[in-house]
Amino acid sequence: MRGHLEARGSGTWRAKVFLGQDANGRQRYLTRTVHGTKREADAQLRQLILEAGLAHESSHATMDDLAAKWLELAPETLSPSTLREYHRILEKIILPQFGSVKVRAIRPSDLDTFYAGLRRRGVSGRPLSAQSVHHVHALIRRLLNQALKWGWILTNPALNATPPRVDRIELDVPDVQTVTRIINRAQERNPDIACFLRLAAVTGARRGELCAIRWRDFDKSGALTIKHSIVDGRNDELTEKGTKTHASRRVVIDELTMTVVDSQRERCEERSKACGKKFTRNNFVFAGSLDGSVPWRPHRVTLAFIRLCDELGIDGVRLHDLRHFTATQMLASGVPVKTVAGRLGHANAATTLNVYAHALESSDAEAARLLGNILNDHGEL
Repeated sequence: MRGHLEARGSGTWRAKVFLGQDANGRQRYLTRTVHGTKREADAQLRQLILEAGLAHESSHATMDDLAAKWLELAPETLSPSTLREYHRILEKIILPQFGSVKVRAIRPSDLDTFYAGLRRRGVSGRPLSAQSVHHVHALIRRLLNQALKWGWILTNPALNATPPRVDRIELDVPDVQTVTRIINRAQERNPDIACFLRLAAVTGARRGELCAIRWRDFDKSGALTIKHSIVDGRNDELTEKGTKTHASRRVVIDELTMTVVDSQRERCEERSKACGKKFTRNNFVFAGSLDGSVPWRPHRVTLAFIRLCDELGIDGVRLHDLRHFTATQMLASGVPVKTVAGRLGHANAATTLNVYAHALESSDAEAARLLGNILNDHGEL
């Protein structure tokens, strides 16, 4: 592309880049006024030429084009379950509205109008919650940020959009009695499930992480290293990947729970022997095959948990709530937030504080009583 500088006065320049002719044969230019030295104006001209080139290259790219290219590359970094959800949001919500729109034509106001419509009318006449709209916004922001990296746009309009405010959701965490009832019923129905649920309750590990543990992940001291996760992929395939934060963590297991784990190992050894296979430390702790080579499917663990709750008449408790149970019990007992974050596998303690702020209230009340007692023990003020 051709560009040149025009002097417009002392210390003022006009950078001008030729873009070609429009449909009517008129010449089109991209211009910018620059204040400063000739060297500074030359630098601005070079930047303008670059911007004009990028704009020309991506001038016809639509959101359909962007989504297709991004999804083509995304499987390398996303889990199958996350990818499925992104496909759903794109196909059902985002692309029907913006698919044919040029990427560079999207403005923050367009997104704000879209979000407001989702809150009022939603999809197929069903309004979306503020949290759901935030999920849509997060995906749009991610797509447009990729367009920015590829040079398709110069700024990300989603950064200046305003999705609806999401109120903090109070977690409905099961109490100790409820968790104990579920584990006890599991022990009656299937000791393997009982072992899984107890580990979930004492480690706070995610469902897929527990499905991925092998016997080699337990060390002699009884600690468990969590470094993989199992996800249900497409076409009923199971995929083993890293943890959500792509980092491993070591979690100490108490003696009573290790006794339950030892019983699980004995059952697994018996199964391997029964099918004529040698038991090895590479076997999965929770295996869907007698020889221990195939892990449990995460969604089937969830179904088993739902059946247990139905038998007990327990409503509103999800398998993932055992993770919330672990966190809130630790925080309410005064375990340092950093320790809780490490045990849960959070990338940083700020995430723990944000999700479980309510659990710290009881800990704060206990701290108040403690400080008051300390002062009282040393005389009245």
